[in-house]
Amino acid sequence: MTDYIVRATAGEAQIRAFACTAKGVVEKARQAHNTSPVVTAALGRLLCGGVMMGSMLKGEEDLLTLQIKGDGPMQGLMVTADSRGNVKGYATMPDVILPASAAGKLDVGGAIGQGTLRVIKDMGLKEPYVGQTLLQTGEIAEDLTYYFATSEQVPSSVGLGVLMERGNTVKQAGGFIVQLMPFAEEGVIARLEENLSRITSVTAMLDEGKTPEQMLECILEGLNCEITEVMPAAFTCNCDRSRIEKVLISLGKQELHDMIDEGQEIEVNCHFCNKQYKFSVEELKQLYHKSR
Repeated sequence: MTDYIVRATAGEAQIRAFACTAKGVVEKARQAHNTSPVVTAALGRLLCGGVMMGSMLKGEEDLLTLQIKGDGPMQGLMVTADSRGNVKGYATMPDVILPASAAGKLDVGGAIGQGTLRVIKDMGLKEPYVGQTLLQTGEIAEDLTYYFATSEQVPSSVGLGVLMERGNTVKQAGGFIVQLMPFAEEGVIARLEENLSRITSVTAMLDEGKTPEQMLECILEGLNCEITEVMPAAFTCNCDRSRIEKVLISLGKQELHDMIDEGQEIEVNCHFCNKQYKFSVEELKQLYHKSR
């Protein structure tokens, strides 16, 4: 299992924690969208955050969507995850190039700019749950930490990281989410804060060869960390030809009629995985007869 998520508890269930390694997930996204290094870092961080947050969902069919909109050159990011470790996502502008930040790192915050983070949870109810917060830094981990504190009232610490190779492939990717339960005692909180203050970065831990379990052991040292679940993580898109046909049919007769009149094959592109679906004029006519 190369990419996976672990779930843990600590401090006699006063803390719940998640960690993941997702190099393959982020590399697959980079290849699908041909993203620049700074966009790979941004999208990779959100994919790591999304896959862990998706694993928090209870139902088999539940879906989580993370949507970032910013005034920077990247414009936005979208990630969707389910409760089974599947995640997919894309950037609005995948080829942004920016100089390094003052710290000499990929300037994710500069690429995203100021804007909003929306978290949409579709749990099969009449209306999905939607939480929205203002971006704090655009660096994503801090923005998710702020979202948990303000929208869900759960004190959390989120760490996310993507490390690139010189050839612009993904060397490491992963992250952690640690959350305090409402009944957490002062001593447990103080120990957790002390441990977190010693953590340099997610990418440093992954580059040292630490597994998600070992990352959590560092973060939860002295708090009796107990791994409760391990699940695989994968960049997976559920698009297929029949889904795309339904989308085309939903456009209505007039729109399909106009496409047929142009007399040319059309190409439909899936935002999430960049797969292309071609439809001949004859196929469009068949869809026209199925539409209302």
